Amino acid sequence: MIEDQWFTVQSIDETTFAISEYGHWEKVHSFLLLGRDRAALIDTGLGIGNIRSITDRLTDLPIDVLTTHVHTDHIGSHGEFERIFVHEGDQDWLVHGIKGLSLEQIRRDIGRDISKPVPEGFDPRSYSPFQGKPAGLLKDGDSVELGGRTLTVYHTPGHSPGHLAFYDQMNGYLFTGDLLYNGTPIYAFYPSTSPVDLVQSLERIAGIGGVRKIFGSHNLLGLEPEILGEVQHAVQMLRENDLIKFGTGIHTFNGFSIQF
Repeated sequence: MIEDQWFTVQSIDETTFAISEYGHWEKVHSFLLLGRDRAALIDTGLGIGNIRSITDRLTDLPIDVLTTHVHTDHIGSHGEFERIFVHEGDQDWLVHGIKGLSLEQIRRDIGRDISKPVPEGFDPRSYSPFQGKPAGLLKDGDSVELGGRTLTVYHTPGHSPGHLAFYDQMNGYLFTGDLLYNGTPIYAFYPSTSPVDLVQSLERIAGIGGVRKIFGSHNLLGLEPEILGEVQHAVQMLRENDLIKFGTGIHTFNGFSIQF
């Protein structure tokens, strides 16, 4: 559909697109959702390539950027868009920088294990993550209206204080950011994370009805809804065994793992 050196564009349906960065070890996905009046872009990727060059080819609708959380691999092209939204729990990180991560560490992470040619001009040695003020804040229970399509906002802290998930009830699509994905561990082992909050957030999304597909921000594109049953099992097991705290390591379940 769209040929690009860095990004892979996959159509989920006629109005929903995954924009993926498979050439980087984090295998990041961002998502463009089209309504009648507006579009929503869930995250803007690593910033190795300019995601705006892709969204401009997919739609001429005005775009609202919905930030799942303020980590480098989710805000890379935020500077290309005027209307950025974030939860207040991550607002300070967006404005002043990500807590607990040095620029040197960010540059090491952005530049390692790259398996595809990078766009001209990208140099990890001079990479700097986006900083700036959002156009507005999102809170739990908010509705994002796109025109004939509504997204419900869920505050799902744990991986970061202001982490958000978005539910497209009409299509049954649940966009979980870094709260739920497969392949590599979901993590809450940094001082800026909260194992207790992460488990509570997992329990909450497992109770959402009508989910037909889960779209996490890394690795395999699209998880089946049956994984939410395994999430409920994981929450119970972790609680019963007093494992929801820093230092208990990696806990593996059917389809995903969690690291505290």
